[in-house]
Amino acid sequence: MAQQGGFRMAVIGVVGLGTMGLGIAQIYAAAGHRVLATDGQAAARETALARMAEGLARRVAAGKLTEGGREATLANLHVQDSTAGLAPCDMVVEAIVETLEAKQALFRDLETLLRPDAVLATNTSALSVTQIAKGLGHPGRVLGLHFFNPAPAMKLVELVTPPRVTDQAAAFAKSLTEAAGKIVIACADRPGFIVNRCARPFYGEALALLEEGHSAAEIDAAMLHAGYRLGPFSLIDLVGADINLAATRSLFEAMGHHPRYHVFESLVAQVAAGRLGVKTGSGFLVGARPTPQQNDAIVLRIEATLVNEAASLLAESSLTPEAVDTALRLGLNFPRGPFESMRQWGVEAIGQTLARLEAQAPAHLRGRYVASPCLASEA
Repeated sequence: MAQQGGFRMAVIGVVGLGTMGLGIAQIYAAAGHRVLATDGQAAARETALARMAEGLARRVAAGKLTEGGREATLANLHVQDSTAGLAPCDMVVEAIVETLEAKQALFRDLETLLRPDAVLATNTSALSVTQIAKGLGHPGRVLGLHFFNPAPAMKLVELVTPPRVTDQAAAFAKSLTEAAGKIVIACADRPGFIVNRCARPFYGEALALLEEGHSAAEIDAAMLHAGYRLGPFSLIDLVGADINLAATRSLFEAMGHHPRYHVFESLVAQVAAGRLGVKTGSGFLVGARPTPQQNDAIVLRIEATLVNEAASLLAESSLTPEAVDTALRLGLNFPRGPFESMRQWGVEAIGQTLARLEAQAPAHLRGRYVASPCLASEA
């Protein structure tokens, strides 16, 4: 690892040159590191440099980057024909297909190529990092670096630390990524990590309201008035109802079918009908942006469930309320984190809302609104 201006410059590997992988490569290349990147598809390898150049040119045109900065970043990207070219790397970040088998196979391959202290990082958003490392000779060097899309623009990175990861590996990955301009928040290897776990009620409680007779436009209008850039249904449309459903089902399974992660039939039906959102031209609210309208009852209900989920995560981890709030603001562009919402409403209002919802819950949702024991301690 070379020295530059008093800072250690590393050799960073990236596997997977789709939008996410190329964005991750750009982050480290822009920070001055030598980036060795590859992809299993020849077309992705052959177009990687041109695609990065095009994206950087837009930043130059917008006055956000100098021409010299653009050239320096591109000069740091070196596309390799295969993973064999990643042997000199100090850390490799994978951003390949989101399947456990594919990631395990890749890390088994990389383990034969890299020196024993090189860090292996997965960009998984939903899979267990512990399971990805299973069977490796050096599992202590495997961790998660969960970037958010678009990676160069989004400031948050979740550093996922499974029980066997070494302090050295975690500190190395964190220091490199923070020096590249990101805000890194460490979290345990729990389903959904921080953002995807704590965000489920934003969608789930909106779907519950929908199935009770409220319209998607009414619900989104209330959240827009409360300061959210997008309401839950507009966000589902943007990401894709199929992606949202897959994430919901995954968390529902991982959390033992707890009713807090219930898979609502309205979302299942939307996917079955092919109304996936922006990418199909039809969804819950595609083509319509509701006018913000005050409805405190809707906002309190959704935010109360967000608070309860965040409190449940605190009870299972060493996270702080401040870390959770920061993650939700940065990862989803929320106007405030759940514990900030709790302070605005007051813990008594949150508790009363949850108690009322639980008392009224249908049989299949019984237990969904039971307040976390950690909630009162955060008052």
